[in-house]
Amino acid sequence: MESLKKYGITFASVLLAILMLFAGSAKLAGVPELHISFAVLGLPVWFGYFIGACEVAGAIGLLIRPLSALAALGIFIIMVGAVYFHLVYTPISQTIPSLLILIVSGLIFYKRREYMLVFKK
Repeated sequence: MESLKKYGITFASVLLAILMLFAGSAKLAGVPELHISFAVLGLPVWFGYFIGACEVAGAIGLLIRPLSALAALGIFIIMVGAVYFHLVYTPISQTIPSLLILIVSGLIFYKRREYMLVFKK
């Protein structure tokens, strides 16, 4: 049980980093299905690529302890937008993955915020 507490956030961070790396890379590669949501929201085409770059940067940041809280916060903000899109424009069941990522990124931020250089004494 102690090892689960000790390594749980690290495990969640690695899994989330892998997921965000794949999602961001697909957006950067221009996969049309991942850019539809931006068009529906009336956002410019470049915004999908920007979000993809942010997701890849967040994935890398999750794996660097001093940056992990800020990376998780950035992913959390992106997922707020994703949850909004799915709640408004898609069936409710399609909201679940984005909502889970939102929750996990928020938990990682909360647990790793002590590593942020801003909060160092």
